[in-house]
Amino acid sequence: MITFSEEIRIAAPPEEVFGLSLDVDAHTRSMADSGERAVGGVLTGRMGPGDTVTWQARHFGVPLRMTSRISECREPAYFVDEQLRGPFRLWRHEHRFTPYDDGGTLLRDEITFAAPLGPLGRLAELAVLRWYMPKLIRQRNEFLKAEAEGPDGC
Repeated sequence: MITFSEEIRIAAPPEEVFGLSLDVDAHTRSMADSGERAVGGVLTGRMGPGDTVTWQARHFGVPLRMTSRISECREPAYFVDEQLRGPFRLWRHEHRFTPYDDGGTLLRDEITFAAPLGPLGRLAELAVLRWYMPKLIRQRNEFLKAEAEGPDGC
């Protein structure tokens, strides 16, 4: 099992960053490099408590599907998405939105995941996934920052 966190400061209010983080269309744009798209559940717009989405993507040339659910939600401070079905034995992603006095937001992601397949999965975690998954989260967060701080954002 691997646990990691990522933080980024965004010059936009927590309510805006929170909403953008739950937006299926924004997520799809942020993961364009892997061709990620929603193919089940909520297909477009903002997700909410209890909503599910099935993502289809290609990583390392392998097509993958993952269905996740918004299992906890306290707007605009916190939400959790967890895998229901997919490539991981375990996937839990906590999103935390802390306001700054200047009106900005500290976005903190806390992720815990485990690969399937016992010892082979552990090898994949150590060899590839422990650096690849944080890279994907950083890519997504940089996209959210650019969207929120861009000409149409704050």
